[in-house]
Amino acid sequence: MALSRRDFFKTSTILGGTILGVSKKSFAEETEQSIADNWGMLNDSTLCIGCRGCQSACKKEHGLDRVGNDPRYDMPTDLNADNLTLIQLYNKTETEYCFIRRSCLHCNYPSCVSVCPVAAFTKRDDGVVVYDKDKCIGCRYCQVACPFEAPTFEYDEAFPVVHKCDFCKDTRLDKGLKPACASVCPRGAIKFGKRGELLEEARNRIKDNPERYNAHIYGETEIGGTSVMFLAPKNIEFDDLGYHSWGETPPGALQEKIQHGIFKYWIPPVALYGALAILAVSNRKKNNDDNQSEEAGNES
Repeated sequence: MALSRRDFFKTSTILGGTILGVSKKSFAEETEQSIADNWGMLNDSTLCIGCRGCQSACKKEHGLDRVGNDPRYDMPTDLNADNLTLIQLYNKTETEYCFIRRSCLHCNYPSCVSVCPVAAFTKRDDGVVVYDKDKCIGCRYCQVACPFEAPTFEYDEAFPVVHKCDFCKDTRLDKGLKPACASVCPRGAIKFGKRGELLEEARNRIKDNPERYNAHIYGETEIGGTSVMFLAPKNIEFDDLGYHSWGETPPGALQEKIQHGIFKYWIPPVALYGALAILAVSNRKKNNDDNQSEEAGNES
């Protein structure tokens, strides 16, 4: 009997799934203290005036003017390979509005790191999520996995790479300087420092000004927490700002457990090729039987 395509995929899934029972949890686990010591940012939307100085500073710091646009006046509508920081206006009513910043949130448990098959994405000991273009194979799994759509791709380049915020690690952070965006903000809407201290700062701002702030700190617990966190004005919800409630479980934890479990010891790939061989032999036998039946019918 021929093995159908559906049966083949079902068999492959079962073979791969048997490995999950013996796989160990490989997703990186950090202590609360180590996460508190990570570098981070606190974005206060009640202070942002939408000047987009952070956008301009980011583009200048990373040399992102390859398409000839003037970084002082360029007004992107989304994150892309030329814009790693984005300021967007949200209007709730004529009198209730705020500016929200978008960039890589440097997750405590980054999905981009978890899904990358060649370790082009890694997380440093100080919490900064970085990308190595020399390792990248262009699969763009990072784009699919990131809930914040932070990694962007050079679709117009012959040899494209991925871009995202890296806290200006090479040009500023590793030299003892703040990232460019935080260093130019005229209102202090972007505060850079240790995540634990920033979290305490955010709690104090909410406590001291409950009439000013939404009581929630976005990034404190979402998907396991992020190093880049946000405060929003009172009566404005983060869902409306595009920062959704993904829950507290890091999506990469489950994904990595499944992925690493399936491919442990290369057993499932062997099982996959074995299943392919069975499918090929079975279908060849079926074709031979059909041909013989057809020839017998013609002779009669």
